[in-house]
Amino acid sequence: MTVDLSIEDPAWQALDLHRLASRACDATLAHLRLDPEACEIALLACDDARIAALNADFRGKPQPTNVLSWPAEDLAPEVAGATPAGPSPDFSGEIALGDIAIAYGTCLREAEEQGKPLADHATHLIVHGLLHLLGYDHIRDPDATVMEGLEVEILGSLGLDDPYRG
Repeated sequence: MTVDLSIEDPAWQALDLHRLASRACDATLAHLRLDPEACEIALLACDDARIAALNADFRGKPQPTNVLSWPAEDLAPEVAGATPAGPSPDFSGEIALGDIAIAYGTCLREAEEQGKPLADHATHLIVHGLLHLLGYDHIRDPDATVMEGLEVEILGSLGLDDPYRG
């Protein structure tokens, strides 16, 4: 998996974010039977102010959030609970999946509130963001059931607890 990482908030330096993101993405893609070596994403590791600005610009919500995703192609299924279409490679065989932004302050606060290590929560958010790039969503209940089930399975394969339990 090619992860093009841009770290804007130096607080992220405390984690080996590139390794963590690559591991999370590889596990997600392998779970979905996609070749991690063919796929690439851009990951922006930013602060709450930057993600609030992005959230305002792209979603009309001027407050920080934990993770945002911009898929390279719309893969979302029309039928609730259905599996999204697979991504298409370009002429060279590469699959550009899109961009993800993750906010340090919100991620840290949520990890502390949930009593879990920051690395575990960041891994969950990267898996979550990548699933969005692949057409999964949680707006409709059947879609949320599918997406959350995948997150639990993928995180379990990485030795992490179910983020939705409790």
